[in-house]
Amino acid sequence: MTAKDASPGPIWIFGYGSLIWRPDFDFAERRTGFVCDWVRRFWQASTDHRGVPSQPGRVVTLVREPGARCFGTAYRLREEDQEAVLERLDHRERGGLVRERLPVYWEGASASALNSISALVYVSTERNPNYLGPAPLEAIAQQVLGSRGPSGPNLEYVLELADALRSMGAEDDHVFALEALLSGDG
Repeated sequence: MTAKDASPGPIWIFGYGSLIWRPDFDFAERRTGFVCDWVRRFWQASTDHRGVPSQPGRVVTLVREPGARCFGTAYRLREEDQEAVLERLDHRERGGLVRERLPVYWEGASASALNSISALVYVSTERNPNYLGPAPLEAIAQQVLGSRGPSGPNLEYVLELADALRSMGAEDDHVFALEALLSGDG
């Protein structure tokens, strides 16, 4: 853990990609929530999970967009597991992602109330070697269809993410448009 990660109280992790449906760690609590002013985009290469160095897959990262909301899942870590979980996540998210701390919101007890926590979020920057940036959706779809890595086919990643977002009632035009294109519905 770094000084940036240290804060009083429990450690929360916010997942917006595969962490939504496959956290692969024990946690004390899980909540559906969202971050503000960020969108999810398939702009990050995966050379270690959903692709290989010679044929990278595409996975999501967060991109700043004022006024946007990106839904995902927040996990509160058990105190005794925090260090081990962060080490594991640092390894899992090693392909150019860095830890950020962002507020994560969810609906409160009343319709107008929002509750929030501060969570660690793994995001990529344009300066990392696996950052691919924007591309036409058709080009992203072709790259997804042709990629497979140790964690499975890149297509599976897109379909699992779309299913998980639907299950939580979240809208994501980018993910759903890519899913439709890959399914032949777009």
